[in-house]
Amino acid sequence: MKRVATIARHTFKEAVRDKVLYNLIVFALLMIGSAILFSSISVGIQRIIVVDLGLSSISVFGLIMAIFIGIGLVAKEIDRRTIYNVLSKPVRRFEFIIGKYLGLLLTLVINTAIMTAGFYAALFYQTRRLGLEDLAPLATIYFILLQLAMVVSLAIFFSTISTPILSAVFTFSIYVIGHFLSEMRWLGQTTGSGVVKGAVAALYYLLPNFSNFDFITQTAHGERISGLLLTSNSLYALLYVTILISASILVFEERELR
Repeated sequence: MKRVATIARHTFKEAVRDKVLYNLIVFALLMIGSAILFSSISVGIQRIIVVDLGLSSISVFGLIMAIFIGIGLVAKEIDRRTIYNVLSKPVRRFEFIIGKYLGLLLTLVINTAIMTAGFYAALFYQTRRLGLEDLAPLATIYFILLQLAMVVSLAIFFSTISTPILSAVFTFSIYVIGHFLSEMRWLGQTTGSGVVKGAVAALYYLLPNFSNFDFITQTAHGERISGLLLTSNSLYALLYVTILISASILVFEERELR
């Protein structure tokens, strides 16, 4: 655990030194602030616009960070040949993968916290008050973090078997497909082809269903997320992350580093 924590800490420090990361955070906060401008020209739905645009900004820029930092965690170490220095020490490959994952996850949690502070600042500016009902978006932000945790595990998995560019394409493609799995399943059931039904059903159960975590619109309109849904989605995300990180470790253990 000490070795994993050390790798995670250095991964976090390296991500923090990345100027692109700061630019993304600033741009995300500007997008959240722009929600105030749009809400000022809308009568009666100011809070809905601030919540919708604010949470959407957190989700989009969190996704960009997760993909474009995650795909380089392994490849960057190999290209720089720093991985040989790491593995020459008493560090196992599975500890390296887990440490890298936890380090990036910590980076995303802290950056999401910064964007959340900006979101609530924008919400307070618009409504001039914050009540208990304004805590509801925190559940949606938690769901966003669960999505990012799965996206990072996808990015790391693909980075162990492919190039950074292809890893980004694969990760983003699965993320998009994961938001339309329910619609794809419905379309597959309406077709008369058993092959199509089987293929769609396989995709539905194998790929992560990101649409189960998308509650931005509902939250903007005042709907609350139940405790049962919070628990079930947390277990769902934990299962996918465990499978993907385990697969990444298996691939990385067998990979020949040159």
